[in-house]
Formats: sequence, structure tokens, C-alpha cells
Amino acid sequence: MPPEVVASIAGLRARLADARGRGTVIGLVPTMGALHAGHLSLIERARQDCGVVVVSVFVNPTQFDRREDLERYPRSLDSDVQACERAGVDLVFAPDVDEMYRPGAALTIDVGHLGDHLCGRFRPGHFNGVATVVMKLLQIAGPHRAYFGEKDAQQLAIIRRLVEEFDVPVEVVGLPAVREPDGLALSSRNQRLSPAQRQAATGIYRALDAARQAIDAGERDAGKVRATAEAALSAGDGLRLEYVEVVEPAGMQPVDRIDGPVIVAAAAWAGEVRLIDSVRCGIATP
Repeated sequence: MPPEVVASIAGLRARLADARGRGTVIGLVPTMGALHAGHLSLIERARQDCGVVVVSVFVNPTQFDRREDLERYPRSLDSDVQACERAGVDLVFAPDVDEMYRPGAALTIDVGHLGDHLCGRFRPGHFNGVATVVMKLLQIAGPHRAYFGEKDAQQLAIIRRLVEEFDVPVEVVGLPAVREPDGLALSSRNQRLSPAQRQAATGIYRALDAARQAIDAGERDAGKVRATAEAALSAGDGLRLEYVEVVEPAGMQPVDRIDGPVIVAAAAWAGEVRLIDSVRCGIATP
């Protein structure tokens, strides 16, 4: 059966009330639409774990720092619903902006120092918008589990902290990035790449993989690891590096010395398209 598409907060709550009353486990997969295999991997896991699966499709305006980026973000609700049907989704929550942000809405969540580095440094207010909309979705759907990709490691860390500090009764499940055979992480923004930009974009993962290999080989100086990644990226034409950083996983703060698990994260521009990626690295045992 095709999933039911619900546009109102009250409508979604009403449809989930019966399932919650029966003790059914509810899973939520928040998305901004333009679904791809990465989203579908989250939905598949939710389908395995939960009795009811809800996918939200909402292009959240408060997390965009550039108006043109918001306007160009791909929107494909009909095909998203078809993908959800094939994946066995029960409900698609597709509100409009006025439903999510009522006239006069003035409050947002401030993520503090968690948004000072990486993407937060270059996109002021972005993670405040992410935290606010995720909190709203969790309050609206009241899921037992919520599913997010690990590609955006900073976003996932902030959501975990959000749930912990605000005592939200939900399990946050993070799943690895899904990649093309050449390593490029799947993203809705990939649709906007020209063939030449698509080829150049593989340099992001190449740089991160070079950093991971350096750590596995015993390099503990984070500055040298960054330099290794930057050198690998400079070998690819058509990319403009925004940042590459080595951070600790919980607070996403930069480290100078690698003494435990770290995340190497990068952002780069292919033309007018901003792409991000990250890899989790450990310390190789002797």
C-alpha cells in the first residue's frame, strides 16, 4: 500500500496515537526530500526496527544561510512518496512552512559551541535551524527511534546532544554514509552537479581516505593529517576547499594530537554546489 501523506501536525499526531496506544514502536526518518539510496538505507533500518515508520519531507528554511541555496534545493514530493511506498513506509509527513513555523514564531535553539567549527563556522545559524526543526519533529511525531546519516557528523553530534540535554525520550540511531562506487557520498545536492563537477567531487573522499590512511599508519599530529588531506584534494581539479578538520567525536572540537577515535570532516565547493563528507578514524593497534 502507498504511504498516507499527512500535511498537518494534528493529523500526524492523530494517526500515531492509536499505534502508540498499542505499544507499537514508532520510527522517524527526518529528510528534506529528494530521496536517494542513503535515505533509503535509513528507512530500511527503521523498517527492520519499528512497527510504524514515518518519513518527514520538509525543506527547512531556517537552516539555509543563503537564499539561493534554499530556492535551488531539489523538491520532488511525488517521487519521494513513490520511493517511500517501495520501501514500506507507513506515513509521509509533508507539512508546508506555515504549518511548521506559525506566524510570529520567534524561538530557536542555540547549539552554542557545538556549532563554532566545521560547517557552523561557515554557515552562521545553520545548526540552530537544524536543532530547532529536529526538536519540533521529535515533539510532533514522538518516535521511539529517529534515524540519521553519519555523513554529516556534526549534525548527528548536535542531535545526540540535543536529545540528551532536553531529555527527549528517543533513541538516536546513526548509520554510515552510503557511497557511490568511486567513494562519493550520496547527497541530494549531487543532482545539481555537472558531469565535470561530479567527477571532481570524488576528490573529497579521496582526501578523507588519505587522512585515514595516515592515521592508520601511525600519524598522530592532527596538523600533518590535515596537510595530507589537503594535498590529496589539491590533486583534483574543479574543487574549492572550504575546510578539512580533525575533531573529537562527542563535541566535534578540533584536536592537535590524535590520542583516540577522531572524525576527519571536510567541505568543498564544486561550482555553486557545497558538498560535505566525513570519516571516522581509530588508532590502529600494534
